[in-house]
Amino acid sequence: MKKKTWLGLIFLAIFSLIVSGCNFSSSTEEKDDKKEDEKEADGKVAQVLNLSATADIPTLDSTKAHDAIAFDVLNNVNEGLYRQDQSNQSVPALAEKHEKSEDGIVHTFTIRDAKWSNGEPVTAADFEYAWKRVMKEAGAYNYMLVTAGIKNSEAIMNEEMDAAELGIKATGEKTLEVTLESANPLFETLLAFPTFLPQNQKFVEELGDQYALEADNILANGPFKLDNWSQEQSWKLVKNEDYWDAGTVKIEEVNVFVVKDPSAGANLYETEKIDRVKLTSALIDQYVEDKNFKVEKDSGIVFLRFNHNHPVLKNSEIRRAIGMAVDRQGLTDVILKDGSSPIYGVVGEGFYFSPENKDYRELNGDFNKGTPEEAKAIWEKALAEVGQTELTVSLNIADSDEMKKVAEYLQAQLEDNLPGFKLDIKAVPFAQRLEIEKAVDYELSLSTWGPDYSDPMTYLDMWVKGSSSNRMDYSNPKLDALVHDARGETDLSKRYEMLLGIEKVLLEEDAAVAPLYQRGSAILVRDKIKDLAKHPTGAEFTYKWAHIE
Repeated sequence: MKKKTWLGLIFLAIFSLIVSGCNFSSSTEEKDDKKEDEKEADGKVAQVLNLSATADIPTLDSTKAHDAIAFDVLNNVNEGLYRQDQSNQSVPALAEKHEKSEDGIVHTFTIRDAKWSNGEPVTAADFEYAWKRVMKEAGAYNYMLVTAGIKNSEAIMNEEMDAAELGIKATGEKTLEVTLESANPLFETLLAFPTFLPQNQKFVEELGDQYALEADNILANGPFKLDNWSQEQSWKLVKNEDYWDAGTVKIEEVNVFVVKDPSAGANLYETEKIDRVKLTSALIDQYVEDKNFKVEKDSGIVFLRFNHNHPVLKNSEIRRAIGMAVDRQGLTDVILKDGSSPIYGVVGEGFYFSPENKDYRELNGDFNKGTPEEAKAIWEKALAEVGQTELTVSLNIADSDEMKKVAEYLQAQLEDNLPGFKLDIKAVPFAQRLEIEKAVDYELSLSTWGPDYSDPMTYLDMWVKGSSSNRMDYSNPKLDALVHDARGETDLSKRYEMLLGIEKVLLEEDAAVAPLYQRGSAILVRDKIKDLAKHPTGAEFTYKWAHIE
């Protein structure tokens, strides 16, 4: 533990009063008592995991959930046909058997014997009901069923067909048949996503609009049960003894406390109330020498969008020069200091591998990487070609601390390295930043992207013409054709070549966006925590294999 300043001690005393409603305390006596409580009567270490979250759970209705916090809880209290394993691979879970037709279009699943926490069996009908409900309710992630290629899903999403016509049906109590539009190499990968979880129809409909809003209003069929949920304060998971694979689960209890202030989270870690905490850049220098300080690579990226309708920014060489003029190493090492790393592509490094087990980023290399002098030369030539001597544009950003720091760095870099360039920063709330992007009512926008599933396509198909994630009116028929062909290609090596080609069109040919950095996390985590699975997509954590040493 680091030596605290008097200011830190005063803050900690005040903080202990503020959070007393959550049963937190910083007293020496209770801290010593806690150490004793960590050992059970037989001398074994108590299998209790204490974590924090930055916000409360909005809903635990899997057909409507659209945030990482809800996905984490759902992933641990529920289980679908597949789930992510410790290596982030999608593996069978409630699917005891999975058979495919010769053409790869019809998939038949046999559901293993499993129970809901009210004692009722999990059936094939539970999957049919939930997936059709996703389409009927037009949930935030209904497009995932389209990405999975389930028959009629796109027509239903476009309101051309009814949700009842989705290509899924229970053909027996334990037999589920799913029909796709065509063979889809992503299908099994996507099945681990929380939107594909089952629901008990009778339970959901009895609760109506109160379903999944309280601990008692949700059923579990996974490794844990939701035991308690105190709104805006905390929630508690306990081991589900009726889980089909309960013998694998070692953790008996998981407590998650809602802690919105980063400094408060660090203090809770120091007083041993939580076992893992994420640090902001402002706290990193304070803890960088701590033995439990670690940095982790994340799968999300931060990049610059360009409005492709802008009279100057529509020029690809102007865009290339802007991206090339930024020293990304200085940005990540000096400004962020949180484990983020420079990136010169839109697909993250370290998570996505070819059938030959080669990292996507290694295979495709860096795009538009150069020196300030090279950027200046491209800039001046392109500026002359468009008949300009200078350019003033605004940058649309979310008003978070991270984005403000990055924007100020970009402003200094671009104005120093590109003669005649001036950047104005416009900070707005995150939700408004998204709305401005959707309307393409900006010049430059500082954007973030977190992948939805474990495949490079989650970074690549967002750039097709008309995509809701495009948000800059970019279009290239060559890219659209490659995405279309890759979606249906069942030869995995050929498909991967197509995926590499999509990024080459986007960045090598068009310099359509300017990737800046791949996010990282600076954390404090106790070394007693073992085998806590952290995933790059979907739910962040799986507690199923974790244990306390």
